[in-house]
Amino acid sequence: MKKIVAVAFVVLLTGCAELQKVVNQLPQGGGVLSQQQIGNGLRQALDNGIKHQVTKLTAKDGFYRNELVKIILPKELQAVDKGLRKIGLSNLANEGLKAINRTAEDAVKTATPIFVNAVKEISFNDAKNILLGQQNAATSYLQGKTNTALYNQFNPVIKKSFAKVGADKIWSNLINKYNSIPFVKRVNPDLTDYVTGEALKGVFTMIAVEEKGIREKVGLRNTTLLKKVFALQDKF
Repeated sequence: MKKIVAVAFVVLLTGCAELQKVVNQLPQGGGVLSQQQIGNGLRQALDNGIKHQVTKLTAKDGFYRNELVKIILPKELQAVDKGLRKIGLSNLANEGLKAINRTAEDAVKTATPIFVNAVKEISFNDAKNILLGQQNAATSYLQGKTNTALYNQFNPVIKKSFAKVGADKIWSNLINKYNSIPFVKRVNPDLTDYVTGEALKGVFTMIAVEEKGIREKVGLRNTTLLKKVFALQDKF
């Protein structure tokens, strides 16, 4: 058993050494592309994600008909959904689910500049490793660095959208109907908080779709810098 562990450890170290070797082979500041240029290329890829993919979320059914990002009910509200359907209020239950997705669609439309600014302001401290990382490495890095700040900016937008699309009234009626059912446990969910989190997940999911496409398909690299940066990735 010890031998197996030792061999596995050696393999792991070898793999890490090989990755570092690959990273070190990428051009330094005085070479063809600098660390800053690679970072700028990653930003362009993320910008494309917002332009080509996130904007799809702002259309009618952009969330609701997209299985990658469709917002489903949290656990406590799944009981509400089942309870209403049991008493013949399936249409109201369907309306409630659609309403929270409509809220996200409207909010993302309003908040798109927030995401654009987040990409502009992010600093890629290790752009070369991100370039050689997973297919969603740049998106994951953006998410890790900006998620809390984006949540704080996005939450009030979601709140306004609830009122704008009428989701607040729909859910007030829906919750009141459910709470009036005999013997059920009353609920009072914070839907604004829940939809904010789910909508942000949807935004990052769609940015990742574009990043993956740029990494795999040369034809999606629509600027000179994107072509140069991701050509480096193609070599390894």
